[in-house]
Amino acid sequence: MRLKCEHVWSYISEYIDDSVDAELRQEIEEHLEHCEICSAVLDSTRNILVLTADERTFELPVGFSERLHARLAKELVTAKIDDVGPGRLGLEE
Repeated sequence: MRLKCEHVWSYISEYIDDSVDAELRQEIEEHLEHCEICSAVLDSTRNILVLTADERTFELPVGFSERLHARLAKELVTAKIDDVGPGRLGLEE
């Protein structure tokens, strides 16, 4: 079975917290080995945790959330179009 990017993203927090089961962790790690987008999402999430862990507060620029969501949506569409192998973005048995 192969994971979609959307599935990996939904488990990023649990993956970082080491609260996913061993089988799912292995599937996520295999996906991350070949997916630059998901690896970047993981690295960014870890960086955000480091930034927020020191109790400093940062104000996000106006429109940041909207731009982030638009960019992620664009990347998903691009990844689906560029998908060269079956199952790269889909669950397959």
